[in-house]
Amino acid sequence: MKKVFTLLLLSTFFLSSCSPPDRWDLHKERTASAVVYEEVPVDFVPKEIKIVSAGDSLTEGVGDSTKNGGYLPYLRTLLEEEKGIKEVDFYNFGVKGNQTTQLLKRLQKEEMRDTLSTADLVILTIGGNDIMKVVKDNISNLQLSIFDKEREEYINNLYQIINTIIRVNPEAYIVLVGVYNPFSQWFSDIKELDQIVSDWNVASQQVVANYSNAYFVGIEDIFLHPTENLLHSDNFHPNDKGYELIAERLNETLEERTLPDLVKKAYMVSKEEN
Repeated sequence: MKKVFTLLLLSTFFLSSCSPPDRWDLHKERTASAVVYEEVPVDFVPKEIKIVSAGDSLTEGVGDSTKNGGYLPYLRTLLEEEKGIKEVDFYNFGVKGNQTTQLLKRLQKEEMRDTLSTADLVILTIGGNDIMKVVKDNISNLQLSIFDKEREEYINNLYQIINTIIRVNPEAYIVLVGVYNPFSQWFSDIKELDQIVSDWNVASQQVVANYSNAYFVGIEDIFLHPTENLLHSDNFHPNDKGYELIAERLNETLEERTLPDLVKKAYMVSKEEN
């Protein structure tokens, strides 16, 4: 176990990546009642969608050969093919190396808050660097119990991140992208790595489940046993194909759970204005 984490430390990147009483306050406000929308007619004017992407290197797009934002251009193409969507505007706030604590600080900045306040959707990639921090801070004495303790801090930070977004924009949908283990194809016999990533994803799912307009999108399985290379030359970040598959997975969830409501809301607003 110690040998494996020593190898992890030598690498410069790890991919993808409120006290308890404060965890539930905004969730309670958002679950008052369900809204029933009319069916959207075929002649409805398609809506422009504003999406804020925030988080770590996965949002910044490290490993993307086109340097156009990783999964963002692929997702834009998929979304603009959807009925009811005219155009998708992305605002990229991804910063390589960001942990949950750093994202929390950036959420307080005026530029980011102003952009969030009018967003239809917020997509987050965060958590991978929190795991890497545990490795660096405990390299001489790595144990699974240490990760369990640090995961609790990650959970609290994640609650604060989501609550902050909701305070700025109560109407926005929030999608949290899970983390994955870029070492699985090289160290498939070391199950601890997969277990740590899996535990982090389970924790993320449990947090997100407490918010009515938030969803978790897992990508762990995409990189677990790939039939082709999905990693950049650094063996950590996705390559172009990896980002394309992430975009497809995101689009699947958005099609099922988010886009119908966004389009219906736009239709209701247009009726009121007319």
